[in-house]
Amino acid sequence: MAKCKPWLLCCFILACLIGAVALVCLWIASVADGGCASGGFGRAAVSADSQLCSDIGRNMLQQGGSAVDGAIAALLCTSFVNPQSMGIGGGSIFTIRNKTGNVKVYNSRETVPQSFKSNLLSDCPTVFKLSTGSQWIGVPGELRGYEAVHKHYGKLPWAKLFEPTIRLAREGIPLTDYLGKLLQFPLVKTLVESSSLCSHQVFCNKNKTVLRTGDILKFPKLAETMETIAEQGADAFYTGKIGHDLIQDIQAAGGTLKMEDLRSFKVRVEDAWTVPLGNHQMHLPPPPAGGALLAFILRLMKEFSLTPNSLEGDKKIQMYHHYIETLKFANGQKRSIKDYDLTNQKSAGHLIEPSFINRIKEMISSNHTHDNSYYNLKPSSDQVGTTHVSVLDEDGLAVSATSTINQLFGGTNYSPQTGIILNNELADFCGRADTVRAGEQPPSSMTPVILESSSGGILVIGGSGGSLIPTAVAMSLINRLWLGMNLEDAIAAPIVFVDSKNNVNFEPGFDKSVKKGLIGLGHIFGDWKFFLNVVNAIEKERGCIVAVSDKRKMGMSSGY
Repeated sequence: MAKCKPWLLCCFILACLIGAVALVCLWIASVADGGCASGGFGRAAVSADSQLCSDIGRNMLQQGGSAVDGAIAALLCTSFVNPQSMGIGGGSIFTIRNKTGNVKVYNSRETVPQSFKSNLLSDCPTVFKLSTGSQWIGVPGELRGYEAVHKHYGKLPWAKLFEPTIRLAREGIPLTDYLGKLLQFPLVKTLVESSSLCSHQVFCNKNKTVLRTGDILKFPKLAETMETIAEQGADAFYTGKIGHDLIQDIQAAGGTLKMEDLRSFKVRVEDAWTVPLGNHQMHLPPPPAGGALLAFILRLMKEFSLTPNSLEGDKKIQMYHHYIETLKFANGQKRSIKDYDLTNQKSAGHLIEPSFINRIKEMISSNHTHDNSYYNLKPSSDQVGTTHVSVLDEDGLAVSATSTINQLFGGTNYSPQTGIILNNELADFCGRADTVRAGEQPPSSMTPVILESSSGGILVIGGSGGSLIPTAVAMSLINRLWLGMNLEDAIAAPIVFVDSKNNVNFEPGFDKSVKKGLIGLGHIFGDWKFFLNVVNAIEKERGCIVAVSDKRKMGMSSGY
């Protein structure tokens, strides 16, 4: 056989190397262009409540903006597309991880004004009911929150973040299917048609009936207000004419807020609580946010060694029994979630202590449940509302942001001079506190979270739905981390909700055989009808980004 000439061998080896390099380059290019499996993205993504708002956030990233720029733009958009959930008349919590791994929490939740109704808590409803009335309005912090995070992490000009929403609010869009259906719900329809939101034709036609899907939704007065804020900054709201007009409207409606309340509002900046969870580190907002409760639920469920096999046969019944028992104990701990900056009471840190977790685990029986006194339960009010956006940019900045005006349309507190829908945040004290103090933040279920895996992966997640937030986010994480589901399926799976009276409620589509098994263990079922739970998340593993916006709100993520 003839021997191969050395120069031919060298050429062959060189050709192989060039081919290998070309293949690697093609792979990198495909990832960078969003060619990841299952429709993933290679560089950045935004998960908001709607396709429109996710796209607006993505556009900011593509124009050189940071994840904070994208989050602010997406939230401003959401205040117009889903105004029942949030707006600049409310407050927010941002959990932000920078590219070096440091995680900070920027809390601009609403606070109790200096002057408030002395017997406010006597107005709390004893049954599920939306809290209307100006006495529930807290000092809005949303714009001060945007200002603080933009100062530290923003890349684009402040005004640019407002431009898309100003245009939408001025020109109008067809009312979305989701909001159209919500406005036709009897409870919501009656609420809106009997409020100033209807008399000022915000959500009503000239004949004083609510808008329907496809009708044009416009916020011309809000567009003017946002334009001023875009030009002059947040001070236009907190010290300028917008603030004066806002306070004038609130006081005309019987509210107690004053300009001094706006002028003195401060954003709270603090380190996130970092809690180990198996192969992950969870970064959570501290009290009075709901991070401690979420950590308690997940750390306790971690003790039951869940795997994909936990979904098989009777094991699935047992898993959900343990989960429901965990939620019942979590309900018994809700009063631990307080604003410790003002109350000087014991921290809720015990909720994440291993000794406390072990003690509660030993109290969970495998074959039966218990009466409410066993869980130290003091029934409170269940709430609905809020929105969440998750963002991850090319530089590795991660933002998990939850924003709210509390209940639907903020209890219909509306300022006609500014076009701003105000919050009814003080209703969150109902059943969760015995006293209220000026400057205090109410307890919250909001829990924007960022998780880091030991392998370098990152998961940005949070939810909306008021009292359903802890169970919606916890169940999504359990499904994803331990039960073997991909992120989309983990979020889409029907949830179980244990209400404030420890009755067990199941989202439509929940496994009937599991429900039957749980009856045999003594659980009492409730009749909760308002499954407004929504989870939006972004996961990055091995250079590929998967972004999911919850289909329950007809959401769609966006990225590149």
